Amino acid sequence: MADPPLTDRRAGTPVLVAVAWPYASGSRHLGHLAGAYLPADVYARHQRLVGNRVLMVSGSDVHGTPITVRADAEGVTPADIVDRYHAEFVADWDRLGISWDCYTSTGTANHAEVTQDVFMRLLDNGHIDRRVSDQYYDAEADRFLPDRYIEGTCPHCDYPEARGDQCEDCGRTLDPEELVDPRSKITGSTPELRSTEHFYLRLSDFTEQLGEWLGTREGWRRHVLNFSKGWVDEGLQDRAITRDLDWGIELPVDDLGPGKRIYVWFEAVIGYLSAAREWARDSGDPEAWREWWEGDDARSVYFIGKDNIPFHTIIWPGMLLGYGGLNLPTDVPANQYVTFKGGKASASRGVGLTIGEGLELFEADALRYALAASLPEQSDTDLSVEEIGRRINEELVATWGNLVNRVLSMVHKTCDGAVPAADGRTAEDLAVLATVDAALVTVTDQIERVELRAALRTGMDAAASVNAYLNATEPWKLAKADPERARVVLGTALAAVAGVRVALSPYLPFTTLALEDVFGPIDAWERVEPTPGTPVSKPTPLYAKVDLDELLAGQPPTDQ
Repeated sequence: MADPPLTDRRAGTPVLVAVAWPYASGSRHLGHLAGAYLPADVYARHQRLVGNRVLMVSGSDVHGTPITVRADAEGVTPADIVDRYHAEFVADWDRLGISWDCYTSTGTANHAEVTQDVFMRLLDNGHIDRRVSDQYYDAEADRFLPDRYIEGTCPHCDYPEARGDQCEDCGRTLDPEELVDPRSKITGSTPELRSTEHFYLRLSDFTEQLGEWLGTREGWRRHVLNFSKGWVDEGLQDRAITRDLDWGIELPVDDLGPGKRIYVWFEAVIGYLSAAREWARDSGDPEAWREWWEGDDARSVYFIGKDNIPFHTIIWPGMLLGYGGLNLPTDVPANQYVTFKGGKASASRGVGLTIGEGLELFEADALRYALAASLPEQSDTDLSVEEIGRRINEELVATWGNLVNRVLSMVHKTCDGAVPAADGRTAEDLAVLATVDAALVTVTDQIERVELRAALRTGMDAAASVNAYLNATEPWKLAKADPERARVVLGTALAAVAGVRVALSPYLPFTTLALEDVFGPIDAWERVEPTPGTPVSKPTPLYAKVDLDELLAGQPPTDQ
């Protein structure tokens, strides 16, 4: 769901917000939401309000082997799986208020065209070549096995259910041949190695350039930069970019003969570029994407989980260097993992609530708040249904929801149901407004550094300062003793609430809109005084308090 543009797209810095593409192979869980999608939306909403020209893109990854594995297991086609989960994702994003400029899929003709263009440019520039290699073959199924059709023990951490492309436990990328005791996911048999020919990306061509580029990155999260530099220091390995598949994007050349497709790890990252071009085409200016991909002042920020770091800090930048003329990532603020009672949230293993389950239990803004307050920015974060409910009740409801309700209620009762003029403010009144204004400046600085948890705390601290101001001035007593002073205090409190609303708006889009009747729309990152005389009706609470006993009574012991 894309918001209407808040600023003139001809002004401000072009900011590409590129968000990880979810596999359309199963429901996404709250770990995915906290890892990439919610942080990206918060960041994009703020960037729009400060006047930058945001293009936030992503889409469903429809060619991953998890899709074909699931289709085989259910006895349906991959397209059936894709249609089911793509529709679910779109519905989830809409319910959460994720403000995409373009959410698409890798199954479009546009994506295939852009992928084939990138392939041919890299081939023509000498960064792709053909090689014969050994690949696992399931003799019982009479077929070559793509990476995710193979499981085994990780050679790095001994995790027994590592996939042929990556270990989900330690996060290391793998080649199937590295697995200890490999087994076919189709028949369970031990596969054998047979020769096959594929195209390879010569990633080693970019070792020096990527090393130099990573050395210039400032402000990146330490775990992202250290991991990426470690990859380069170990020596970059060339990687096969085609597979023996019938589900995927066709090769633009027929050198390898039939039965080959471009593999998902190569083409999925191209989605950021193809989605930008799709948006430009649909906007009526097919060349508009260049402002975000070729502009000298453009920025690109990639929101992903830490298991995707090498694809976005090594492989995709290498492909961009090989293509030529396109901007490399400005920042890759990869989040750590969300765990549920110690187990990493995983759609494939059924650990953690799905997004849909979370939205059945909690209001959208309340869920957004609780996850944003627990974002795994620097370390893994453990979540539970109880912790989400506690944050909603003790923080969101008790601080922000209570503040809005008490101020609007007092204005409605004390000020004839309308925003009062606030002439004659004292130093105490001006101080609380200065605190809120300073918070807006701090939040901007924190969000620019993608410190979204800290920015949310700053906004909530500002709300707490307004509550403290009310407790100190006691307008409910002034209403009898000094009605004019009460009106000034309540007018000041309304102005302060208006500023806090701006600070929290990237996190709480629905309840931000719910306050428009009193405060008007937010179209810039600044506090705007409510217009005197604006009607203020008796408010209804912004958020419902969570009944923790009822909530926990309906949850399995493992929160799965």
